[in-house]
Amino acid sequence: LNWKAELKKTGFIQIEPFSVFMFRLTISLTDCLDSGSCHGPKWRMEPGDLFIPVDSIEEEATLTCDAKGTPPPQYRWSLNGTLINLGLDRRRHLSGGNLIISNLDRYQDAGMYQCMAYNTVGAILSRIASLQFAYLDHFKVHTRSAVSVREGQGVVLLCGTPTSSGDLTYAWVFNEYPYFVQQDNRRFVSQQTGNLYIAKVESSDVGNYTCVVMNSITKGKVHSSPTSLILRTDGVMGEYEPKIEVNFPDNVPAAKGSTVTLECFALGNPVPEITWKRANGIPFPSKVKMKYSNAVLEIPSFQQDDTGGYECVAENKMGKNTATGRLAFYAKPQWIQTMKDTALAIEERLDWECRANGKPKPSYTWLKNGQQLLSEVNYLSALTLSDAGMYQCVAENTHGVIYFAAELMVLASPPDFTGNVLRALLKAKAGTTVALGCKPQAYPIASILWKKGNLPIHTNDRITLSPDGTLRLANVSKSDAGSYTCFARNRFGMSSTTGRLLVTGKYPTRIIQGPVDMEIIVGESIVLPCQVGSDPVLDVSFSWAFNGQLIAKGDGHFELVGGYIHILPPDMVTVEEVTDSTAQLAWNPGRDNGSPITNYLIQTRTPFTVGWQRVNTVPEIIDGSKLTATVVDLNAWVEYEFRVLAKNSVGVGEPSPVSVKTRTEDAVPDAAPGDVGGGGGSRSELVITWEPVPEELQNGESFGYIIAFRAFGEVSWTHVATSAPGASRYVYRNDSIAPFSPFHVKVGTYNSKGQGPFSPVVTIYSAEIEPSGMPVGVWARSVSASEIEVNWQALSFAPERVLGYEVVYWEDDTKPETMGKVRVPWNQTSVTVSGLAGNTQYFLTVSAFNTAGTGPFLPAINVTTKKPPPAQPPLNIEWTLIGSQLSLYWEPVLAMESESEVTGYQVSLTFSVCFTVTCLFLLCFQPSEKGCVCVCVCVCVCACVCVCACVRAWLLPYPAVSWTSVFKMTIQLLKK
Repeated sequence: LNWKAELKKTGFIQIEPFSVFMFRLTISLTDCLDSGSCHGPKWRMEPGDLFIPVDSIEEEATLTCDAKGTPPPQYRWSLNGTLINLGLDRRRHLSGGNLIISNLDRYQDAGMYQCMAYNTVGAILSRIASLQFAYLDHFKVHTRSAVSVREGQGVVLLCGTPTSSGDLTYAWVFNEYPYFVQQDNRRFVSQQTGNLYIAKVESSDVGNYTCVVMNSITKGKVHSSPTSLILRTDGVMGEYEPKIEVNFPDNVPAAKGSTVTLECFALGNPVPEITWKRANGIPFPSKVKMKYSNAVLEIPSFQQDDTGGYECVAENKMGKNTATGRLAFYAKPQWIQTMKDTALAIEERLDWECRANGKPKPSYTWLKNGQQLLSEVNYLSALTLSDAGMYQCVAENTHGVIYFAAELMVLASPPDFTGNVLRALLKAKAGTTVALGCKPQAYPIASILWKKGNLPIHTNDRITLSPDGTLRLANVSKSDAGSYTCFARNRFGMSSTTGRLLVTGKYPTRIIQGPVDMEIIVGESIVLPCQVGSDPVLDVSFSWAFNGQLIAKGDGHFELVGGYIHILPPDMVTVEEVTDSTAQLAWNPGRDNGSPITNYLIQTRTPFTVGWQRVNTVPEIIDGSKLTATVVDLNAWVEYEFRVLAKNSVGVGEPSPVSVKTRTEDAVPDAAPGDVGGGGGSRSELVITWEPVPEELQNGESFGYIIAFRAFGEVSWTHVATSAPGASRYVYRNDSIAPFSPFHVKVGTYNSKGQGPFSPVVTIYSAEIEPSGMPVGVWARSVSASEIEVNWQALSFAPERVLGYEVVYWEDDTKPETMGKVRVPWNQTSVTVSGLAGNTQYFLTVSAFNTAGTGPFLPAINVTTKKPPPAQPPLNIEWTLIGSQLSLYWEPVLAMESESEVTGYQVSLTFSVCFTVTCLFLLCFQPSEKGCVCVCVCVCVCACVCVCACVRAWLLPYPAVSWTSVFKMTIQLLKK
């Protein structure tokens, strides 16, 4: 049917006889039902609104459109309600269903786009998406007139925003970049008008002011010409009551879930105090935020409870003024009841209903295959073949339009028993009731006729025919045996199925032995018995149930986990609105599989996090009936991805597909650098260090640091800016800086939105100079062949700070490249230098040091290390074993001229147990070094005690075995 309509659209009309067309349609629908392969289009992804910077018009724009269906859908696009002829358009083409536009033109391509997906089943329309171009023109170049005011008077400096498209943010620079005007109770920059308001001018306000406007989409930034603010000389402005210069409209429409911002600021002397209240007197909920000394009232996640009148009060001692307005709630349509895909037989009745909530209440229209119907479709009393297709319910109010699609399949076919025939042989016990089913697939429903043999069956008290065609025979006997045939007929044809009934005797089928209670160990196998007795003519079938649930026959394994099917994940997670700290999400629910969803959880991921993190939301607990929520406490100017998880009484389901990456809006930095410190450096330097602010906390582009410092006791600060976001060190050089002088230091932040907070003030010191004094009383002695001990006297007084002492040593006075050095803290006056060569002369000197370097060195002294021990081990070691005594003999070691004199020998022993088959002397192991011998004594048939002895010559002061003319040692072996 849809194919015929498509032919008409292309100008070709073909009329077929009804019977021929009916046959083709029946075959097509039957194929669809049998294979389950024919489905109308369903949206996977619909186009979203695009806001494209004008300066990127050389790039491509892609409007997404993707649907599933069988056969695979094809696509068409319209612009402002007119079909786009892609065959004649060189700049636009399809990639799948996506519309790709190249060489963008802001005048030809801007507008409202809609995608149609269609196949042989039907067609559906997508949501309408807008394509807009964002731009920000430059300020007109001209000299602005100076603004002259009295001290104490209020003033408004106009920004004069240039023409633009896209959301704008405003800031003002005072004198020179990046010194932004800091907003407080006296100064306010309106994000509605861009103007700068100074409630009461002071002498410190005199200077040049420049308005900075940034487009949040293009990220472009323009500066106005400076406006000079000067003080008049004809006196000071007297005190006067507040005059409200910034207020809000009488009626402010606010979307559900959005963040609503109201501004209120007044001029006055003294500086007015701003307060807010609701007209109904109800206190503000905790989510409401006051910013910039109460000049801004912010309501995140706006709900219907937040509607009503709001009042701003500006007051000083001279009087007060008020500004009032009303917040009106509106909400885009949101589905609360939708249709389901439906397959009905011809002439059956269709009942469909869709409902949506919204403010104002939505109106409804119906589409069939993308075309609007003149009447509602939710009720059709008798379906015809022409009613088949794709239907969409459209709910619309002044704030949005939503679409929901469902497929209606109208079925028409003759009766068909395929897959549902009567059993060829049915056995029944005499006296029982037999049911013979007759359930053909037929559209419309077929009429049923039963025959036994060739004779029609007439119903009575014992033989009944159910509405579904089932024939029931009660209290069967041998006379009921025979051949039974069911005939099914409708307007498109007839079919039949035949089976034979065999009636057996009254032998009951009974369970002789069934399963009994058992206790087994986990992991073991068991066999549960089931023995029956029955009529031998009958075939017995068995079925088992576990805790009341039937076990499917033929399954190799039965598993029952919790008795449920898990909920399916939510889908179509979209970010509908985003601010610098919040994001409003919406999603579609997943199927709950009979266990209602109790609540939703939201997780997020950024380039700066490891894995997915739980986030805070408003409401804090998202009820399962809600499909929107506002994520709060986000970082500004960070790219986020979101996903949603559903939870029910069983547990938490799988996460939804990930949302499109969305960047939060930028904001003034709210994090100050950490770990501010410094010190050190070269003479006349002040070195300032800090821990850089992580990228995820920089809140916007053009991020940098403002370094402020002042000498201890001074009032004014020196400010220096650096535009490197990764900077962690700044060095200030000035010849007038005294060594090791204290300075107060703080480091702040700024970005394209304005200046952020400063770190707490810390005290650091300028670079110091090297110590001018030298240690005295230096002397040294050799401790061993590789160590020298050095001693000195500490400096009794030095005008410079001393952190410690440095000992420098070298072998040859003509080769300073062999130098080594050791440092010790200031309270230590000796050190042992190790790792030296034996019998070698060393030169050494000592000096004091601090962060600036080392002071002057003493004249070098020299000391020679001791000679090393003999390198030759004892030779010709012999041994004798008498009973349990082991005696060792060796030749004496003669030291060489370059070695120290031998003063004794050291014998080291190692015991171990060896096992052998026979009781023989054996060596457990053979040491690799010279001067060692191992002897084993067997104490049983298969176990021996082994002793390894190593003899070494030693020097004083390490006595070992006294050396005599007889080099001998006797060792007592222990026997077990």
